[in-house]
Amino acid sequence: MNRSPFKYSCDNKRYHTLNYYNKSHYGEKIYKAVLDCGFSCPNIDGTKGTGGCIFCDGGSGYFTHGGFDIKSQLMKEKDRICGKYGESARFTAYFQANTNTYAPVDVLKRLYYSVLDFPNVCGISIGTRADCLSDEIVGLLEELNSKTDLTVELGMQSCHESTLKLINRCYSHEEFCEGFYRLRSGGIRTCIHIINGLPNETPEMMIRTAEEAARLAPEAVKLQMLHVIKGTVLADMYGKIEFRLLERSEYIDIIVKQLELLPPETVIERITGDGDKSKLIAPMWSADKIAVLGGIDKRLAELDTWQGRSYSKRA
Repeated sequence: MNRSPFKYSCDNKRYHTLNYYNKSHYGEKIYKAVLDCGFSCPNIDGTKGTGGCIFCDGGSGYFTHGGFDIKSQLMKEKDRICGKYGESARFTAYFQANTNTYAPVDVLKRLYYSVLDFPNVCGISIGTRADCLSDEIVGLLEELNSKTDLTVELGMQSCHESTLKLINRCYSHEEFCEGFYRLRSGGIRTCIHIINGLPNETPEMMIRTAEEAARLAPEAVKLQMLHVIKGTVLADMYGKIEFRLLERSEYIDIIVKQLELLPPETVIERITGDGDKSKLIAPMWSADKIAVLGGIDKRLAELDTWQGRSYSKRA
């Protein structure tokens, strides 16, 4: 395999991995402690819609310890992480399940601040929607950002309005951009999520979404393949053969083209996805994460390309 010419790499990768970012920023590998605060979502509780996004199964809280208070969840996660990687292992408190700014500000403040002094916590990551970022909430996030390493994660999924309507996201791409810029104006590190393989999207549409992400130039991006999970609306659609999923080779080719478009400084926090294997219907190839990651590395090397090779800064 050719030696990587990519600047932001310590292990011959051709894209800006989260591992590189953490080792550069903290001097060591950092883990994720996943949390479920029991929040809902505006397109689940009827505020904007019901049923959630068509691919949603429990608000993406697959690996959380829902039903326990936050400190108990963190202790369980600390035991898991430190039991595997050693007592000194540090981790980010990741508010993962559903929409984690969808509550009164005083409730949010109490929850966020409750993890700041927890042993081994070195930062906070908050998953939310771009339409759940009021001035008051952004103000709280700015305050939190001054006390810890904060990342806010936003689901862009796609920049195409036809797709956003189909997946029942219940807000537009323009509204997504408004929320994104609110965070940027507050100096808050932001990670946006992109899903490849959404129903009726062509490879060209997926590349266009990456171009839009490149225009926004976020601090971080998560890329993943669409998972069909048992019990979701998407599973019903898939069962009726209403759309076709990408093959692994197609996914790898799309990822390579997306990486070429993204700024080299943007951290790729995820490049494939982890679904609940007990509920995964398709694509089954996505369960072999090592093969997907290896295929991406191999394809980048074969083409002698890397993240940002085709990136051009836009106003």
